[in-house]
Amino acid sequence: MTKPVIGFIGLGLMGSNMVENLQKKGFDLIVMDLNKDAVSAVLARGNAKEASSPKELAAASDIVMLCLTTSEVVEKVVYGDDGILAGIREGATLIDFGTSIPDSTRKIGAAIAQKGAGMIDAPLGRTPAHAKDGLLNIMAAGDEATFAKVRPVLEEQGENVYYLGALGAGHTTKLINNFMGMTTVCAMSQAFAVADRAGVDRAQLFDIMSSGPSNSPFMAFCKKYAVDGVSDLGFSINNANKDLGYFLKMTESLGTRAMIAEGTSSNLQAAVDAGLGNGNVPEIFDYFLGLKR
Repeated sequence: MTKPVIGFIGLGLMGSNMVENLQKKGFDLIVMDLNKDAVSAVLARGNAKEASSPKELAAASDIVMLCLTTSEVVEKVVYGDDGILAGIREGATLIDFGTSIPDSTRKIGAAIAQKGAGMIDAPLGRTPAHAKDGLLNIMAAGDEATFAKVRPVLEEQGENVYYLGALGAGHTTKLINNFMGMTTVCAMSQAFAVADRAGVDRAQLFDIMSSGPSNSPFMAFCKKYAVDGVSDLGFSINNANKDLGYFLKMTESLGTRAMIAEGTSSNLQAAVDAGLGNGNVPEIFDYFLGLKR
């Protein structure tokens, strides 16, 4: 069977590695990014070309993939005069791998459907290293027939591909996942900071806590920074702050309030305001360590 032509917009660390994986597996790519060095690296590997606009990219692609930073950026790329909506072909599929607001996703999906195309929201779990090897966790949602059509391509990118139901369920699940994960990181990082102030050895604290039910990979990431001085989670405080903001917007739209998330969001925003936004999330330990009443 002929492989679909894939258009890919967003060549950050995750997106670039996803594209490299697809190229290794024989897919033809059309790419776009503001970072021309990232584009050049893709073109140098072969079986790829650069598009001059999202419209041009969409018009030449069977599947359009997005790996972008925010819902605002996604909407600009979709709705612009030279956007995806202006060029997408009947029967094509748009896949949003980013972490977006579910209401925005559903709105885009309805507009895409009017063009005779489909949409899948498919946010990602795991790291850019997993992306390069096609071992991501993918939380996919959308029309079941559309999902079935693109599933073989998703399985080239993910070790675990979950189908979650109607469009928007993927982004909903990712926001819940990130709320839980980032709250854990904030809580453990603050625990290390309080231990330091109280004269408790941080390494011993970790040994005790990790031997019980509180143990988790996130705790280990926090320990690597707060105890070992190694920061390798690969997810910035800026990104975490954005995702918690989206989670709060989502809960508001559901007619409820998430006070624990409000606390996490407040701490992440304070760390951003303190100039720590570009650091990996466990580096919020530095903010907590310097926090005074």
